[in-house]
Amino acid sequence: MKKLVAEFIGTFWLVLGGCGSAVLACNYPDAGIGFLGVSLAFGLTVVTIAYSLGHISGAHLNPAVSVGLWIGGRFSSKELIPYIVSQVLGGIVAAGLLCVIVTGNGSSIGSFASNGYGELSPGKYNMTAALVTEIVMTFIFLLVILGATDDRAPKGFAGLAIGLSLTLIHLISIPVTNTSVNPARSTSQTIFAGGEALGQLWLFWVAPIAGAILAGLVYKMVFAAKSETE
Repeated sequence: MKKLVAEFIGTFWLVLGGCGSAVLACNYPDAGIGFLGVSLAFGLTVVTIAYSLGHISGAHLNPAVSVGLWIGGRFSSKELIPYIVSQVLGGIVAAGLLCVIVTGNGSSIGSFASNGYGELSPGKYNMTAALVTEIVMTFIFLLVILGATDDRAPKGFAGLAIGLSLTLIHLISIPVTNTSVNPARSTSQTIFAGGEALGQLWLFWVAPIAGAILAGLVYKMVFAAKSETE
């Protein structure tokens, strides 16, 4: 139960901090934080939770991360579904709170930092571009996670490596999909944004999980120590 609560709170913070920065602080002329600020906000949420709650639950904060770690032999199958449920619920609660805040000055929620392709893409990128981007970004993200948390890696730096990689991922892919690599983050915002975003949500489950599975398999077969694969 402690692990599930940690995943709930961690994902809550990721959505509130990352998506909150996108919908509250990004669009002020001459004062907004822009893509760089939003990218840093997502990375900082991961760093802060990794060092505060990572010792309790591993700070997955993302169904794709849990799946990738499971495929890579780092995570128990019996914990997989409970972790995913906790992550999605944490994201939804954060999005609900964010909705209350955003509409507190009479504003509408608009796209609410939801993910999308085509007309819902910040740069109007098509479905193929979105699919490729999300698969590749999640693949690299999971390789960083698996490598940084390997017993052979330098100790104490995993949180920084993972948070900075998420920052870089956002810098690359915000224009394409508004950056998901996290089905819980996508689901939480899409539920409130509604409309066409709901019809596109499937891609932001399928692509990140596909990328995570591929990364788990590659790391286990190519990079893992012998003792980890026996």
